[in-house]
Amino acid sequence: MGVLDMFRLDGRVAIVTGASSGLGVAFARGLAEAGADVVLAARRADRLAETAALVERAGRRALVVPADVARPEDCHEVARAAAGFGRVGVLVNNAGVGTAVPASRETPEEFRRVVDVNLHGAYWMAQAAAAVMTDGGSIINVSSVLGLVSAGLPQAAYSASKAAVLGLTRDLAQQWTGRKGIRVNALAPGYFASEMTDQYPPGYLESHVARLPIGRLGDPAELAAAVVFLASAAGGYTTGATFVVDGGATIGGA
Repeated sequence: MGVLDMFRLDGRVAIVTGASSGLGVAFARGLAEAGADVVLAARRADRLAETAALVERAGRRALVVPADVARPEDCHEVARAAAGFGRVGVLVNNAGVGTAVPASRETPEEFRRVVDVNLHGAYWMAQAAAAVMTDGGSIINVSSVLGLVSAGLPQAAYSASKAAVLGLTRDLAQQWTGRKGIRVNALAPGYFASEMTDQYPPGYLESHVARLPIGRLGDPAELAAAVVFLASAAGGYTTGATFVVDGGATIGGA
C-alpha cells in the first residue's frame, strides 16, 4: 500500500456527531473525500441536509439521523442506523456546547448541560459505536486546547469537560485497542472559525490570533485532514494520543 493509499477510507462508514455546522461539516466532507460513506447526527436536523449534500457531492452516500448525544438512547439509535448503512469503522465525537459564565454565577444546570453533551455524550456515543465496530475501527474524540491551557475567559464547564475527554480517550484506548481493535484518539483544535468563536467578545479572537506563532486562524480543512489521518490506516499505530492542531497556542503563543 502506498502512502497516499493509506489515507483512503473506501468501504467504511463514518459517524460524525455535531454535523450540522462548523467543524462537523468539515469533518464530514473530509471523510467523504477520503472515500467514506457518512452518517450525520445532530440535534438540528434541518441543517443536516446541507451537510448531506456536501457528502453526496463528494461522491459518497449520506445518512441523516437526528440525535442529542446527551441521550444514551439517541446514541444507540445512531449506531443502529449506521450499522444498517454499512461497515462502521469511524466515529468522530464532535458534538459539543460551551458557555462563558463566571464560576461564581454559573448554575448547576448550566454546568451539567455542558458536561452532559461534551463528556457524557462522547462516552455514550463511543459505547454505542464500539458495539457495532465488528472488525475494529477508529474513534476520534474532539477535545480542545482549552482542555490543556486557559483561554483567559470564564469557561470552567467547557474546559473541565474537554480535559475530561482526554482522560476518557486514554482509558478507552487502553481497554479497546488490544481487545476490540478500536483505536481511540483525541483531537485538540485551537482557534478555528465556528459558532462558538462567533460568541467570543469583540476583539478577543483577534488578540489571541496575533500572538500565535502561526499568526492566523486554522482552516477547517487542516483539521479535517487530521481527522482523516487518525481515522485511516495512516494513523494505524496511533492510539490513546492527543493530537494537537492549534497553531502553537499550547507552546505559550496565546
